[in-house]
Amino acid sequence: MNRRHSFHALAAAALAVLAVPAAHAQAWPTKPLRIVVPYPPGGSSDIIARSISQPLSEALKTTVIIENKPGANGNTGTDFVAKANDGHTLLLCDVGALAITPSVYPKLPFNPSKDLKGVGMLAYSPHLLVVHPSVPANNLQELVALSKKQRIDFAVTAIGSAPHVAGVAVEKATGAKWEYIPYKGGSQAINDTVAGQAHVLMNGMLATLPFVQSGKLKVLGVSKATRVALLPDVPTIAEQGVKGFESGTWQGVLMPANTPQAVLEKVSAELTRIIRMPEVRQRLTSQGAEVYTMSPTEFSSFFERERANWAKVVAQGGVKME
Repeated sequence: MNRRHSFHALAAAALAVLAVPAAHAQAWPTKPLRIVVPYPPGGSSDIIARSISQPLSEALKTTVIIENKPGANGNTGTDFVAKANDGHTLLLCDVGALAITPSVYPKLPFNPSKDLKGVGMLAYSPHLLVVHPSVPANNLQELVALSKKQRIDFAVTAIGSAPHVAGVAVEKATGAKWEYIPYKGGSQAINDTVAGQAHVLMNGMLATLPFVQSGKLKVLGVSKATRVALLPDVPTIAEQGVKGFESGTWQGVLMPANTPQAVLEKVSAELTRIIRMPEVRQRLTSQGAEVYTMSPTEFSSFFERERANWAKVVAQGGVKME
């Protein structure tokens, strides 16, 4: 083979290699997609999954199935996705909660930084600090004072969850005394607080706001840096003495680490387009969630920052699971 033919052969080979990811993304998906929500139905992640599933099905021309796989504070469903190798399984979860797990659980069966890749962020909603209407407190200071006089049961989606760690941070900062009551997800924690089985709840605004609007729960504070438009008269927790306090529920999508980058980019682009659709955006913003998109690269950087930030909070609060 002469030099000219050798050059053309090498160039053709290089182009063929470069074309593989693009071709893979074009051919994908080859079967139905599964969106795994690692919490029970009715929570913030579940609400968003059901908002995007039909538009995603139409965009990718395949069936999209939502599977709720709750257990172990979201770790059961997350582990399932981390070990999936079919290229068609997605995880839709609270990214903040996922960033907390390495600090809270010393023996996780997966490593979220190594076994999963971020596809994209979808939405953010701050936590609402709410109480059963019978609780004689109208702000955080009154609730703290009440907790020093009587037992206050604080419902959390699970021990080590984002609302639990946020509750611990407020407790440490204010001198409050909560008795934490763990549940298997946000919807169960909400239902028991509405029923008066628990006194206090901190949970994502997206799932909690309807109960505030119906008068079934009383809101005392919002965990955002600034007040929210839907609750303009409700002060932030930071305004009520916990300086710099901010927490919330970040919903995002991840896939197993062995997923080709071209597929991640394709799914990310479609999800960004779908979550920004006027009807989807309106549905979420009317319940207190903000559409908040990120590319896979931005998502990875955000996750590592969250992991480092929550590690400090967990260490200060002494939250650990065996």
